[in-house]
Amino acid sequence: MSFWRSWRTRILLFLAVLGPGFITANVDNDSGGILTYSQAGAQYGYSLLWTMIPITLALIVVQEMCARMGVVTGKGLSDLIREEFGLRVTFFVMILLVIVNFGNVVAEFSGIAGSMQLFHVTKYISVPVCAFLVWALVVKGDYKSVEKIFLIASVFYIAYIVAGVLSGPDWHLALVETVKLPSRHVWSDKTYVYMTVGVIGTTITPWMQFYLQSSIVEKGINVKQYKASRLDVIVGSIFTDVVAWFIVVACAATLYTHGVRNIVDPSDAAEAMKPLAGQYAFILFAAGLFNASLFAASILPLSTAYTVCEGLGFESGLDKGFKDAPFFYWFYTLLIFLGAGIVLIPNFPLVKFIILSQVLNGVLLPVVLIFMLQLINRTELMGKYTNSRLFNVVAWVTAVIVIGLSMVLLWNGLHG
Repeated sequence: MSFWRSWRTRILLFLAVLGPGFITANVDNDSGGILTYSQAGAQYGYSLLWTMIPITLALIVVQEMCARMGVVTGKGLSDLIREEFGLRVTFFVMILLVIVNFGNVVAEFSGIAGSMQLFHVTKYISVPVCAFLVWALVVKGDYKSVEKIFLIASVFYIAYIVAGVLSGPDWHLALVETVKLPSRHVWSDKTYVYMTVGVIGTTITPWMQFYLQSSIVEKGINVKQYKASRLDVIVGSIFTDVVAWFIVVACAATLYTHGVRNIVDPSDAAEAMKPLAGQYAFILFAAGLFNASLFAASILPLSTAYTVCEGLGFESGLDKGFKDAPFFYWFYTLLIFLGAGIVLIPNFPLVKFIILSQVLNGVLLPVVLIFMLQLINRTELMGKYTNSRLFNVVAWVTAVIVIGLSMVLLWNGLHG
């Protein structure tokens, strides 16, 4: 009896803190992530699935550190950077983050436009309507109601798992390729190397660390709930990468098998899938893209508003009204208005704009990871919750690999 009571208590505690880790990890499967995974499956079939296990481990390590800092200090990441490294450094990071995140916001609204065009809805209707819905959700809701909607949106990613099953993949080959390292000769293929970098590099982004820590602080999660919060991060990271695995599998089973190699836009993958895997797989893939884009279009401007307000000392938070946190809400409104507006401009070079934001992502991520590792090892800040020696080794190795991959992406971005 006491065994069941103990487990019931643990489950209730986990459900109480479920949200920040699960939501943050899932938003990472946005329109840019879906495009990358779709390309990986279309160009190389199942042969890039081996990246999923190291990706998941790296995501868990980085997200867990952020969650721990939020729980122990009760402060957001930009707040800590300002206090520990000064306003000048914080301001530089904020400028870069705003530019990077704005590029991502534009990418999400272009994902909304592309997915709705598959259902014959013009972007001049879908983008303004969705921009208004996203704006109203955050401005009119409080933290609890907004979080519930975000959690429901996270669950809709199951559409990709179903689409993967409907595409009729070679399950044995897919599972073998997931646990088997590729042969040496593939590394002489520059496109394969670039695709590998893209798949790993799309997983950990700067905005995620700021958003996760801010939402943990706003939810009021304390040290007593730390283990449940860590489980939230782990479950979220595993779920989001299972979804990513199924996106690669769905495209490998349909597009790669039938010789469709070129995907410019994530909606291209859904369109190409229609005659190959049937109407249901197409609808699920397209609906998944719409959900992912709308979800990320809500979170990315919100993450940016949180980060800038914390870094510059302005009031922020969904539980505060427009009057209490005017800069927070006006900045959020501006990001959505401009992001949606750019997508509506005829012949705007969207692809170049999005690639530029990814290049800047590569510049900013190493900076953020180094700040995080310095902060989490300060005893006066973290007390007994600093990194253990083993965790430091894992975290630094992860940071070095992610920094290396970011530099490769940056080099490729600058040199076409």
